[in-house]
Amino acid sequence: MNWNIFIRTRLPVLFLCAALLCAGIAKKEGYHMDELLSFELANAEFNPWIVPTQPEGRLAKFVHNEIDGETLGETLANLRETLLDVLKNGRGSRLLSYTADVYEEPVWIAGQTFEKYITVDRDDAFNYLSVYFNVKDDNHPPLHFMLLHTLSSLFPGSVSPFVGCVINLAAVLGILLLLMRTGERFGAVFLERGTSASGVSGRLLGVMAALAYGLSAGAMATTLLVRMYALVTFFCVALFALHVRKWTEDGFAGGNRLLILVTVLGFWTQYFFLFYCLVLALVTAALLAARRKYRELFGYARSLAFAACIGVVGFPFAISDVFQSSRGVEALRNLAGGPAEYAARLGAFWGVVADRTVSGAGLVLAAALLIVCLAVSVRRRQGRALLLMLILPAAGYFLLAAKMSPYLVDRYMMPVFPFVLFGLVFGLLWLLGFLGVPRLSCTIVCGVLVVWQIGRLGAYDGEYLYTGYLDQRAVAEAYAEESCICVYAGVGYYENLLEFAEYERTLLLTRDELLNREDKESIRALDEAVVILKTGVDQDDVIEALEEEYGLVLEEWLIESGVHGDWVGLFIREGKGENL
Repeated sequence: MNWNIFIRTRLPVLFLCAALLCAGIAKKEGYHMDELLSFELANAEFNPWIVPTQPEGRLAKFVHNEIDGETLGETLANLRETLLDVLKNGRGSRLLSYTADVYEEPVWIAGQTFEKYITVDRDDAFNYLSVYFNVKDDNHPPLHFMLLHTLSSLFPGSVSPFVGCVINLAAVLGILLLLMRTGERFGAVFLERGTSASGVSGRLLGVMAALAYGLSAGAMATTLLVRMYALVTFFCVALFALHVRKWTEDGFAGGNRLLILVTVLGFWTQYFFLFYCLVLALVTAALLAARRKYRELFGYARSLAFAACIGVVGFPFAISDVFQSSRGVEALRNLAGGPAEYAARLGAFWGVVADRTVSGAGLVLAAALLIVCLAVSVRRRQGRALLLMLILPAAGYFLLAAKMSPYLVDRYMMPVFPFVLFGLVFGLLWLLGFLGVPRLSCTIVCGVLVVWQIGRLGAYDGEYLYTGYLDQRAVAEAYAEESCICVYAGVGYYENLLEFAEYERTLLLTRDELLNREDKESIRALDEAVVILKTGVDQDDVIEALEEEYGLVLEEWLIESGVHGDWVGLFIREGKGENL
């Protein structure tokens, strides 16, 4: 690495983007329910799901009662005995026949239990086996959760934006470095041959593309969402950068260890990575075959096959995740959907990408510039290949993700954002270089684009910040000695895990479970309680049931239509206020 170039050009870009992204992290107050689920899958010891009728999972109970010993030696001895028992008795072994404590109706869960669900303490730090077993029951591979567990282990007892977002920040900064280096390689092929009079360079392309992405609303959203999408975006860009390097310098015949590593890690991060990886592989294989580079084609195919074997052997549950899980079946069902539905999905996701990158007009301009460049470069075989590697896999990912995504949200399009902005900056510089525009003018044009991005970032819609949630947490801290009753529809109670960790105990139930509860005495014994009414719940119905069935009346609303649409009220024993 040329450290002089790094310090003069790349380091300032990284510093500027990191400063603005860190400012966004500092403003983050709350979490999407999937973000808190990330913390639970990463940190709950052998207990992947919170079930109101089963506070402790079957495997967690077995580990705590049968495996954990007072010393490491005792624990290892118990583990060895358990493995031998499984090998000898199969389904009749203690492990596979062990049962959890399952109750007929929701039970009270202590605040400390919720804290253990989402944080790490000294006893379960760096327990990657627990993360692996938790994730096998989810619809995602384990890499991001293991990294999140590592950060949580380094900062025990903490759930904070920093702990959740530092992985994303590192991924985005890694993407910026890759864009700058790849820009230099593109410049060597397109911008500096035959256009030297313009003074346009690949270094300018890389720096401006990195700034355009790093200062975008898309990069901010990617950094703030505590899920695996920043990491999978990094691996998509890394895979593209590796292909560009090997196409222009090394070739694919051998030395593909890094290519294999990136492919495996991307697969272990998010299955949507396959959308990008497979299209890029098809494009690359077709280009190698067209140029009759059969030795390289064989080495490339062999490397990808080896990567596939490692990926599946390392996480064999991926097969059932893709083809049998509820989320996988839903994705396959979406794939079989009709053209009208698909058109609507494409329109929705086009709007998402436009909003997070450079607007709809910017997307059209980027597409037009790349198409013109591809047409003009048709006789330059190396340049044509690089353009196809840039355009087709990103477009293929967009089309497949738009077809198969379960929700019309930006997270599924995050891997597209850096390619869009790299393509736009490249197209602008290529056109200016083709027209012989001086370097200073090219820099000014790109500078205007960067300023435009900063302006759009200033108008960021605040998604994933959840501003105002600290007020709701403050209520939980103020009433920490009270019991909490959360009435929910669906599984929205995951949004409130940080609050539940503050209250002495919490009862999670639906409206019907509240009305038909057999154990009414545990609620009737309360002099007062904090009640959280989630969205989708009939408030009047629940308030009436609490008064008539349990003698609790609404004293005041502590939070009205909070960040997640919650209504949080203080309920007191009927007649208590008059006695005071």
